[in-house]
Amino acid sequence: MKKKARVTVRRAAKADIPKLVELNRAAYPKLAEQNAVWGEAHLLSHQRMFPEGQLVAEVGGRIVGAVASLVVDLGRDPLRHHTWSGITDSGFFTNHDLEADTLYGADVYVHPKARGKGVGAALYEARRQLCRRLNKRRILTGGRLWNYPDHAGKMTVAEYAQRVVAGELRDLVLSFQLREGFVLRGVMPNYLHDWRSENWASLIEWLNPGYQTRPSGPRRARIACVQYKMRKVTSFSDFARQVAYFTDVAADYRADFVMFPELFTMQLLSATDALSPQEGMQRLSDFTPKLVKLLQGLAAKYGFTIIGGSHPVKAGRNLRNICHVCLPNGQIFEQAKLHITPNERKWWGISGGTGLQVVDTPKARIGVLICYDIEFPETARFLADAGAEIIFVPFCTDNRPSFLRVRHCAAARAIENQIYVALAGNVGNLPDVENMDVQYGQSVVLTPSDFAFARDGVVGEADANEETVLICDVDLDDLHAARNDGTVTPRLDRRADLFKIVTALPLSAGKRAKPTDGPLGDQRDLSQRPPESQ
Repeated sequence: MKKKARVTVRRAAKADIPKLVELNRAAYPKLAEQNAVWGEAHLLSHQRMFPEGQLVAEVGGRIVGAVASLVVDLGRDPLRHHTWSGITDSGFFTNHDLEADTLYGADVYVHPKARGKGVGAALYEARRQLCRRLNKRRILTGGRLWNYPDHAGKMTVAEYAQRVVAGELRDLVLSFQLREGFVLRGVMPNYLHDWRSENWASLIEWLNPGYQTRPSGPRRARIACVQYKMRKVTSFSDFARQVAYFTDVAADYRADFVMFPELFTMQLLSATDALSPQEGMQRLSDFTPKLVKLLQGLAAKYGFTIIGGSHPVKAGRNLRNICHVCLPNGQIFEQAKLHITPNERKWWGISGGTGLQVVDTPKARIGVLICYDIEFPETARFLADAGAEIIFVPFCTDNRPSFLRVRHCAAARAIENQIYVALAGNVGNLPDVENMDVQYGQSVVLTPSDFAFARDGVVGEADANEETVLICDVDLDDLHAARNDGTVTPRLDRRADLFKIVTALPLSAGKRAKPTDGPLGDQRDLSQRPPESQ
């Protein structure tokens, strides 16, 4: 007997998108004729909103299947009827809510030549593992009632579905889902504009047996901003001890986030021979693997998220100023500084990055803007529109006017976007490191300006130019309440008819599908009209 090929499942990457577009069309040729399949813009949006929920299956290194998922809040009636377009925000997943308790299966697709080889089962198991890992109460999805048209003249759709459950009839989709442990909760009309199922879908649910009820009460996060003193070190081990000391302090205060300042690794150059500024940066980039390993290990050890300041990293022939965000589960995200100051360009030869991302952490959705980036309103607006609740700003400034530019712009971003903004800067001096002689810093956590928040919009601030750790608590429930019902509601009152962000960022929140992008060129909300076949 021929042995089945091994199926491996991994997270989808941006480079997979062209293959996934082709795979979706191959899996659903009839829907492809209606331009009702995934397009590049939608798959990009999925990876931006919820990268953990986008998975691919490979056999022999070739992508043969994929799943698309998001987390949704279905309120007090999670089994209420809905449409595919409504629950997926027209396929873009911009309604993804990591704090909700329902993992929603938006799509599973397998190449026709790979069916019957265990690909679908592997993808369903990977989705169940994701549900367990995220501690979600259930997986819910709507399934096309594939074979119902063959019986439509003989029985109602509800009777058909029940007979499939009883094993009297076989449905290509529902029968498989039942074998995968799902339970039929009902049938939904007008779910998807699909000739094959006459627009009917099953409503199926898998309950997570390991689900643990989350504690009630306010959703809070504790932020530790390390006001880091530049001083001479003799080795990387000497530097690592200083970093470990501050993370240990933050752990003693039960922090959820620990942020180091921009370019705090410049301290390492004090252990080398005198170098020109550009040579120093190139030499510093060689420490990247050691730095990442250090931060990743500390995040895992203490169980919090580390915003690793920033560090010069080689990117081909370029040098970029990159922040490493390390999650307690071992994941690492990189955020490059986009806007480069004249000083950085001249002395260090730094190049700007090309993308922004929101990171889902165990406590909140966050973004990172490195120093100068916070002085550009569109950067924070982009992250806020993508769901960021806290923006972390590691900075490095050498005088008070420079610091105040960063601070005042950060305060404006907090008010404009109704988000929290946290700053952490360097203090001290490095007399032997050219262009890094002196530092001026004052770490601070800023809020929107409204009654729910701290007076003057400041949760807390450190004494200027003193080595310390600023510890602050922020209430994320207050943040969302103010967005919907504050004294002013700038997120709701924006004049989208007059102004909009037009962006070239690769994971643009504002990008919408062109006619050739799919999906669902014809997948409008069908809830207000009967199925076409009736």
